[in-house]
Amino acid sequence: MNGLQLTTLGGGTRNVDGDALDRFATGLHGALVRPGEDAYAEATSIWNGIITRRPAAVARAGSVADVKRTVAFARDNEIELSIRGGGHNIAGLALSDGGLTLDMSQLRSVRVDPGGKQARVAAGCTLGDVDRATQEHGLASTLGFVSATGVAGLTLGGGFGYLSRRFGWTVDGLEEVELVTADGAVLRASRTEHDDLFWALRGGGGNFGVVTEFVFHLHEVGPEVTGGLIAWRADRAEDVLDTFRQISASARRELTLVAIRRNAPPAPWVPQELHGTPIVVVVVCHSGTAEQAQADLAPLRALGDSFADLVVAKDYVAQQTLLDATQPKGNHYYWKSEFVPSLSDGLLEAYHAQFADLQAPANQLVLFQVAGALNERAEDDGAVGNRDAGFACVAQSMWTPDSPAADANREWVRAAWRAIKPFSTGGNYVNFQTADEPEERTEESYRLNFERLRAVKAKYDSTNLFRVNRNIRGG
Repeated sequence: MNGLQLTTLGGGTRNVDGDALDRFATGLHGALVRPGEDAYAEATSIWNGIITRRPAAVARAGSVADVKRTVAFARDNEIELSIRGGGHNIAGLALSDGGLTLDMSQLRSVRVDPGGKQARVAAGCTLGDVDRATQEHGLASTLGFVSATGVAGLTLGGGFGYLSRRFGWTVDGLEEVELVTADGAVLRASRTEHDDLFWALRGGGGNFGVVTEFVFHLHEVGPEVTGGLIAWRADRAEDVLDTFRQISASARRELTLVAIRRNAPPAPWVPQELHGTPIVVVVVCHSGTAEQAQADLAPLRALGDSFADLVVAKDYVAQQTLLDATQPKGNHYYWKSEFVPSLSDGLLEAYHAQFADLQAPANQLVLFQVAGALNERAEDDGAVGNRDAGFACVAQSMWTPDSPAADANREWVRAAWRAIKPFSTGGNYVNFQTADEPEERTEESYRLNFERLRAVKAKYDSTNLFRVNRNIRGG
């Protein structure tokens, strides 16, 4: 095997000779993949096409032993190491440019204990893997809302989705993790074992080791829920958002609503004459009874004049894939987020103002309702914090790789974010931070929990081996 030049932890390069690479590769249950090989394109293909990083090699883990071996190889050779789970992070944190990527995507097992209401999830699983396995038993965990998202990245950043109002952040249902630390140890962390590490892993990102297994508590949800979307022309936007606010303030926690303003996509549910015109959409997920859902949604339907009402009884797994088509792999994505406590008049005025004369086909501003169970825990119950969040407000842009509007789309997102930020709790969602976000934004994600995270980082990763993330340096 020929040698390789790899990026080092210090930012330089180091030649690793062929004999050393051969010894490393032959000991793997998986495989070491290099540029030019057939598997390389797949191993480095991630969701956000704006990311152009290319690792010098990819270690495709086939076992926990492979994870240990790869961590040791990177540590001993002082090589920059990135960890790929689902490859769905918007900042492209799955890849290290010129470094070594540890690809966990082959580790896809989900073991469900229906009696104990528990799922053991390997770190390469997507949300869809987990939803399909748990729904065979009418059970679910709080996961996100695009099924191709990796469980590892979602969870380590805190995680939220349609069930957050009932059960909290994703990490509020996390019971235990197995991980490989920088010194090569395989640890189990929970509230009773390595509890400081477990606290940090509940929202602190990939700063502390490589998680190989997550253990989630499961709840009785589904297999059928009421879900879908209702859409109106934009001239109804103020009425729709006012009703959205009223329902959000009083609805039972089985109901989660998501408000979206944008221009209409060329989707089958949109009349052709409305394609490209301004619309307002409310996405619905109701995990209660059909009768409760009908009662809770009555005020929305009483608005009338919707051009689409796709809210029906459906499998929970289908609800979890509802938005998949809106985020195709390979397009370019740029987002900014803030958590807001409530929908004040000023916030809604700023929200609506972003759509005056908007020409972009896929720019949107999302208000995702999360208030409920997560607000009932202490701010330091897990590193995730943000226990004062009522909604996640996210400015999003998407464009095709050949679009000339890339700079204009980024600036629209930044302008929308600046308009919304005065109404923020002061926190934002670390998983939605883009590659150009300054370090201060990461600190804002954790606020009062940040210094404690630095202390845990210093204890478990004093050399900052795990740095290809929203990095927290030990203090």
